[in-house]
Amino acid sequence: MIPGRWKPQRPARPVSFPRDTERRGRAELRTPAGPDTGAAATGADAAEPARTIARLVPGTELRDGIDRILRARTGGLIVLGYGAELEAVCDGGFELDVGFSPTRLRELSKMDGAVVLSTDGLRIRRANVHLVPDPGLPTAESGTRHKAAERTAAHTGYPVVSVSRSTGIVTVYVAGFRHQIQRSETILSRANQAMATLERYRSRLEETTRQLSLAELSDRATLRDVLAVLHCLELVRRIAREISSDVDELGVDGRQLSLQLAELVGNSDPLRRLLVRDYLRISGTASTAAEAAATSPVAAAAGNSVAAAGDSTALPGGSAVVPGDVLVDRTLAGLDALLEVELLELTNLAAPLGFPAAIEVLDTAVVPRGHRLLAEIPRVSPHSAERVIAAFGALPVLASASIAEIEEVLDGDTQLAQRIREGLTRLAESGTVRVTESGGARFRRY
Repeated sequence: MIPGRWKPQRPARPVSFPRDTERRGRAELRTPAGPDTGAAATGADAAEPARTIARLVPGTELRDGIDRILRARTGGLIVLGYGAELEAVCDGGFELDVGFSPTRLRELSKMDGAVVLSTDGLRIRRANVHLVPDPGLPTAESGTRHKAAERTAAHTGYPVVSVSRSTGIVTVYVAGFRHQIQRSETILSRANQAMATLERYRSRLEETTRQLSLAELSDRATLRDVLAVLHCLELVRRIAREISSDVDELGVDGRQLSLQLAELVGNSDPLRRLLVRDYLRISGTASTAAEAAATSPVAAAAGNSVAAAGDSTALPGGSAVVPGDVLVDRTLAGLDALLEVELLELTNLAAPLGFPAAIEVLDTAVVPRGHRLLAEIPRVSPHSAERVIAAFGALPVLASASIAEIEEVLDGDTQLAQRIREGLTRLAESGTVRVTESGGARFRRY
């Protein structure tokens, strides 16, 4: 040991820190210590951190300047905004009011004080400033620079970036949040692992969707088949959301990753909505049925009164109620509210669709309305598909209908009726299902 030099004691065992229960998402954002610690931000509160992080992604001049500070190992404190609120906590330093450039930011950061940029980030207003925010503001930081950054952000409302000299960690404080800026290599490594997981989920989604299509056309679909597809859709959607946040934080370094993500996600969001419209179980109460009819123009046109029959709701004249946007959005919100651990059980996905959350109902036979398969037929508009579904009520009934019957629903549009008939036949022939001459679907065994 060198005389006069202090040697820190090594702890007896490594100290473990609790990991965030949420998947990373955009970053590790948290509120400062205090009465509101742990409160989730919504609306405008969550938009401000996103806008600030977008100013710090690779490819921006501000990020270039921060990278230069990191390479110089000088540390720095940067305030992204200037106004009367900030002027009140500034002490010393000198005014510049010069154009911003990465090299100027790096040179000015060699001094101990903070560098203050204009609100639009185009000019450097002050340098070597000593920030004196309210010391009574709560902070979870221990270093002097980071304490000043967090309290200044809370005191003035302007984002503050702190670059640690010893660790090289870049932290931004904005709107009560703390976000650690990570290097592109770290984010890319994490995103590539997530992308491999997304590829497996997407492959599984395509397989379960194909099996559901075969079961629908053979009139053998069960709730288990539907929930298997919905489960894959939720997994794809959530892992894609994680990767999307990484892509946003990568800036120009995430272009290739963005293209891969768009290719793998594909039509999963529209497919998720169509699946809900196919199998959403509408309550038999008159109020719920009226709401469904009111939100679906085609169903509402079929009649003004509603007749309830068990767990399904029908309109006069044999026309089925088509779930409208209000009910579909409510169901999708229920699926979004499920935790990742709850997705492990298919029964948890049944409740948002209106089915009991019990394992006994998984083998219950269900009948699709036909939104999803009609959407796969070229040149069939959603409005035309909804008219057909409102008239026939279920896919098996539509599959057994003749061209003349479909034409009657479509006000004599022979070409569209023939297109729907041929489209359903083509979908059946693309798998292990064939359609008989009369239009009925039968299962082909090998």
